[in-house]
Amino acid sequence: MGAFHSRHVENYIHDLAEKTGFSVEQVEILHRRFKQLSRDEDTLQPEHLYSIPDLEFNPIRTQIVAAFFDKRNFDKYSPQGTVQEIGFEQFLTVMSHFRPLKLRMTEEQREQLRLEKLQFLFNMYDLDNDGKISLEEYRQVVYELLSKNPKIGNESASIADAAMLEAARTCMGQMEPDQVYEGITFQDFLKVCYSLFVSQASLGFSNEDLFVKMNGFNP
Repeated sequence: MGAFHSRHVENYIHDLAEKTGFSVEQVEILHRRFKQLSRDEDTLQPEHLYSIPDLEFNPIRTQIVAAFFDKRNFDKYSPQGTVQEIGFEQFLTVMSHFRPLKLRMTEEQREQLRLEKLQFLFNMYDLDNDGKISLEEYRQVVYELLSKNPKIGNESASIADAAMLEAARTCMGQMEPDQVYEGITFQDFLKVCYSLFVSQASLGFSNEDLFVKMNGFNP
């Protein structure tokens, strides 16, 4: 019975590694971190992540924590809404969006991972889950990113407005005076990101840095 249970767990870990792109060792390390964060419970709640010291001063801490409970980021079959708690597999799936590109990846695999990372980031900006980043949503994120900077914090709204106007020009070309840009769709988001060569630093966090801070190892 014990041998069967061990094989079952081993197969489960290998399945998770295959699904998420982590190594078996990384899955085991993340499981230990999950149990530590959840205080040895089987599910993780938002307050557990808010207790991570290294996230305390991150300007988009709220969005990062919320991303773990946003079904768009781990449930392909029912991606609407949020949940109050997640299990280890959901935690691992969300963490996989933060993993760096591997040297041995094909160009197709690299592009797919980039798209997944950008979709994850888009979801963080699209607060009401309507498939568009509205001006108000973008203003809120920009405000949180800049609010701790006394020199430019008060200018966050005008910075967000200018960025949204630039996004509209990039995606729609020359606009008519009375034409209204309703918001950034994911396809628009891709155009903006690729046209501006968006770096991880400009997105408010580094994937690798956040991975290390949350889990204590370099994947």
